[in-house]
Amino acid sequence: MKHKILIAGLIISGLFSSCQQFEDDYLDAPAQSTLDASVIFSTAGLAKGAIDGIKVPFAETNSYRGRFLPYYGLNTDVEWYNTSQTAGDKADLCVYDAKPSNTEMNTTNNAYAMMYSGIERANVCIQGIRQYGNPAPGTEMGQLLGEALTLRAIYYADLLKSWGDVPARFEPITSATLYLAKTNRDIIYKQLIADLGEASTLVAWPNETAYTSTVEHVNKAFVKAFRARLALAASGYQQYPDGVRRSNDPELSVANMYALALKESREVIQSGSARLESTFEGLWRKYNEENTAAGGESLWELPFSDGRGRMLFTFAVKHTAAVDQFQANGANRGGVAGPLPFVFYDYDQADARRNVTCVPYKYGAAVNGIAKQELGTLDTWYFGKYRYEWMKRYVTSTNDDGVNKMYMRFAEVLLIAAETANELEGPSAAMPYLKEVRRRAFSSADQAVKVENYVNALTSKEAMFNALVEENKYEFTGEMERKQALIRWNLLKANLDKAKQKMAELSARTGQYADVPATLYYKYQADNVSLDIYGLNRGETTNPGAAYLSTPWTWTGTAADAKIASLYKVGVNPDNRQFWPIWQVFIDGSNGQLKNDYGY
Repeated sequence: MKHKILIAGLIISGLFSSCQQFEDDYLDAPAQSTLDASVIFSTAGLAKGAIDGIKVPFAETNSYRGRFLPYYGLNTDVEWYNTSQTAGDKADLCVYDAKPSNTEMNTTNNAYAMMYSGIERANVCIQGIRQYGNPAPGTEMGQLLGEALTLRAIYYADLLKSWGDVPARFEPITSATLYLAKTNRDIIYKQLIADLGEASTLVAWPNETAYTSTVEHVNKAFVKAFRARLALAASGYQQYPDGVRRSNDPELSVANMYALALKESREVIQSGSARLESTFEGLWRKYNEENTAAGGESLWELPFSDGRGRMLFTFAVKHTAAVDQFQANGANRGGVAGPLPFVFYDYDQADARRNVTCVPYKYGAAVNGIAKQELGTLDTWYFGKYRYEWMKRYVTSTNDDGVNKMYMRFAEVLLIAAETANELEGPSAAMPYLKEVRRRAFSSADQAVKVENYVNALTSKEAMFNALVEENKYEFTGEMERKQALIRWNLLKANLDKAKQKMAELSARTGQYADVPATLYYKYQADNVSLDIYGLNRGETTNPGAAYLSTPWTWTGTAADAKIASLYKVGVNPDNRQFWPIWQVFIDGSNGQLKNDYGY
C-alpha cells in the first residue's frame, strides 16, 4: 500500500513551530504543541511521525506537485514542453527565459519556499534525534536520522540544480539567522556529500528491515546512489557568477568526486539489494501500477497520496476526455511535455525502450465512455512511461493523480559506474555496466551485435563517453534528468543546437532523416481502441492495403521553423541561463540579503 504524505496532527505542528516567517509568508509557522522535543525524539513512534512531516512540503499546492516537477528539466536535447512556441510564463520556465516576476512561480508558497520548509523540518528532526534519540547504526533512531539527513539533501540538491547558489541552513532557524545571503554551492555540496556518507552508515539496505521494504522510505542503496549522483554534479560544469566552469575547490575535483561516485555505485551494484527489472516495459508497468516494493529497480520515490501529485496529470499519454475507460482525472490530462520529434528515430528499431518511451497517439473523445487512440502530428509526441491505461487504480480526482515520482533507479547506478570507471580506469572497466543496461534493451537474438559487438568497439575513453551520453538519452528520456546531465557535461547549448538541426532535417526529410516516411497507415486492432500503425519505421513506405487508412506524417499548426526555434528562446544563450532566477517575492522579503546573479 502506498504511504501517504499527510500532516500528522499536533505532533507535527508542534515540532515545526521553529519554522519562522522569513518576512510575511516565506515559511508557514504552525501552532505550538504541548509535546516537548525531548519526548518526541526519544520515542521511535513519535519520531517517525516527525520524519513523515519532512515530506509534507513535497506535496503542497505550488511545490513539487504543481510547479517544480512539471517544469524543471525541460527543455533538453530529448524533451520539451509541447507548447514551447506559445509565449507566456509557463513556456518561459522551459525555454531559458524565466523572469523573477514569473507568474507561475512568484508566490510565497512556491517550490523555493516549500523546499526550505522541508529543510527546516529536517533540521528540527536532525537536531532533536541527535540530542535525544541515541541514533546508532542498526537502530530505529539511526534509520530515522539517516532518512532525515537524506531528505534534507534531496531538497538541497533540487535547490542547487534549479537556482545555483542559495542560502545554506543546516540548523533550525533563529532570529539571528532569519535572513541569510547566498552560500557558495561548493560548500553546500560538500555538506550534503558528508551528510549522505553518515546516512549510509545508519540506514538499512532495501528489505533488510520491514521499514526499508518499500521505496517510499530511504534505504542504503538509494543513499549511496544519490551520493554518487551528487558527486558528479558537484564536480561537473555549471554556471557560476563568473562563468561556466568546474568547481575550483580541490575537494570537488573530478579525480576525487569520480572516485567517490565509482566507489558508491559499485557498492550498490555488488550489494545485490537492487536490480534492473527484467524488461523495460515491465519497469514502467510496475511504476504505473504503484508497486512500491523495494529490491527492484526503483531506489526511492517521492510518495504522494492518492489525491496529490501530478506525474500522470502532467506527463502521461494525453487523454482528451474528462472521463474514459482509463481515467476520470479531467479533460486533456497528460501530454504537457513529450519527446522531441526525432528521438523515436534515433533509437535502434530493435531497442525495446523506443516504443515505451515515445508515443505518437493520444486518446480522443469518449463515446459511451470509451476513448480510442488517435494519431497526432509529427511535431507532438508523448511520454509513454506514464500511462493511465497501465494503472490498477482508477483516478477520480480531477486535480491530481497520486502517482509517485520515481526519483532514482538502478539503471542510473550502472551508467554512473560506467561513466566514472571510463574516466578513471578506461573503457574496458566501463563495458560490463553499459552491457548490462543494453542487454535489457535488446532481444537475445540481437545481443551479439547490439550489445557485445557495439560495446566492445568502444575502445577509447572518448568513444565510450560519447556512447554513454547517448545511452543516457535512450534510457532516461521523459524522466527529466537530462538537463542537469547536459549541464555537468558542458553540452547544454551544443546539444540543444544539434537537436534543432535534427528537427529541421526531420521536418524536411533530409540528412539523417531522409528515409522517415511522410505518410502513416493505420487501422484499429480487435479491441477497437488500439491502433495498428504502419509507416513509423524508417523505410516503411509501401501501402499496406485497403484495410488501412492513411494520414500525412508532417508538422502542422505552428510552422516547423518557429516551433523548432522555440526549443530555447531566440536571442538567449542557454549556457548563460542554466538556472531559474530567485523569484522576486523572495528577494523583496530577504531584508536585502538575496539577489540574482548571472545577469538575470
